[in-house]
Amino acid sequence: MNPECISKFNELKLNKSTKWVVYAISDNWKEIVVEDSSASADYEAFREKLTSAKSKNKNGSESVGPRYAVYDFEYEAAPGEGKRSKILFLAWSPDNAGIQPKMMYSSSKEALKRSLNGVAIEIQANDEDEIEYESILERVRKGR
Repeated sequence: MNPECISKFNELKLNKSTKWVVYAISDNWKEIVVEDSSASADYEAFREKLTSAKSKNKNGSESVGPRYAVYDFEYEAAPGEGKRSKILFLAWSPDNAGIQPKMMYSSSKEALKRSLNGVAIEIQANDEDEIEYESILERVRKGR
């Protein structure tokens, strides 16, 4: 895993200067790298980054690809309780992604997740509906 993975996560967790980070497995399949990050809290831009992700198979052909991401999710708690913030770990593996990329992401997920201390909620998503803002909000409010 590239050391930048943890330093970007710490920017999100400690400095609050980053709102989200998207991680990818490098094209040579050797390590997890930071693909993108942003200081913007625009959830739709974050979601678009995930849904448009591409991965290469071992033979070099490109298709829809899985990703890992962390997102500093702010939301309104119950009325009168104000804003809350939880750090999500999102494992995005669309059903129509290639078999090899899905296997690589599945097998390396725990190593990345273990190195990111401070994640409150983990979400495994395989369908675009599962990463709609309202779906995520519902899961965050339930605390799972």
